[in-house]
Amino acid sequence: MPTTTRAAVVESGGAPFTLSDVVLDEPGPHEALVRMVASGLCHTDLGVASGALPFPLPGVLGHEGAGVVEAVGSAVTAVAPGDHVVLSFTSCGDCRNCRGGHPAYCATWLPMNLIGGRRADGTSTISRDGEPLGGHFFGQSSFAERALADERSLVKVDPDVPLASIAPLGCGVQTGVGAVWNVLRPVTGSSVVVLGAGAVGLSAVMAAALTPATTVIAVDKVGERLSLAKELGATHTVDAGAADVGAAIADLTGGQGADGVVETTGSVAVLRQGVDALAARGTLVVVGAPPFGTEVSLDVNGLLAGKRIVGLTLGDSETRTVIPALVRLVKDGRLPLHRLIGTYPFTEIDQAVRDMSAGKTIKPVLTF
Repeated sequence: MPTTTRAAVVESGGAPFTLSDVVLDEPGPHEALVRMVASGLCHTDLGVASGALPFPLPGVLGHEGAGVVEAVGSAVTAVAPGDHVVLSFTSCGDCRNCRGGHPAYCATWLPMNLIGGRRADGTSTISRDGEPLGGHFFGQSSFAERALADERSLVKVDPDVPLASIAPLGCGVQTGVGAVWNVLRPVTGSSVVVLGAGAVGLSAVMAAALTPATTVIAVDKVGERLSLAKELGATHTVDAGAADVGAAIADLTGGQGADGVVETTGSVAVLRQGVDALAARGTLVVVGAPPFGTEVSLDVNGLLAGKRIVGLTLGDSETRTVIPALVRLVKDGRLPLHRLIGTYPFTEIDQAVRDMSAGKTIKPVLTF
């Protein structure tokens, strides 16, 4: 049966979130109805809400959900009613990259997650007054009291861990962690630089602190965030507003440059600084996403020392392996994610947006 629920609807690009009653379609064979307990707010949500990405509006966003399964489709085997779940991105499960353990590079990733607004077969998951809305965002659209989610978006998690404390694992945290663990893979004594100390950057700092890297450098312009980065495992910090970032990194790495850099800001100027700061055979991971079509100028000869630039989506994570491991680290206190989170009642979503945009809250989490 279809389900009526309350959702935060974006009516048009640049409009605020408006609470509205919507109708969820009944679960398809590979879908589940989830009662939302929490949902993280991410810069990707704000980018789509602003109209910067071609997602169909009016629509329901949200892609860092966490909740409890209420009902499942006829072919669902991964979860059952009553299971606690973290909601992440969806994927087809059958293309070369999905079969190879890299679902974040699914052949259908863009339409199924970011810009399609509907199921793969073109049908709508959410409607209002009989008219379809943009939905199926990352296979979930979790800015609602209930979400109709793809089975491949769902990861069963430990029910003893509060869901509000782990909702951000669905996107931002696994992105920062995956940049370090899945791409840089620091070896003993290596150096990691994180450009930008937001939610993704600080997740990368925490991940780097759990590796054999002995130098972990956080770079930002906000003093409070640099202080937090030190508390979360950075061995050094650089105030980008007061220092020459390249010179500071060179000094902190004994003139060698950084073995690994994670760029989270989306600024092409910062990206260029990161590439120039790499050591020979160093790797920079591009995480921050500027507007579509943005280009960056690089010194080609500077790349000939074996430097690598790697783009990254969602940490290149296989969610059913990575997310439970991260939940265990949160539970054991080894991934202090609570230091980033500020909670807001769902009805105060616009306040959460304002606080995130103003830098007052690193990772807002809506609670239901």
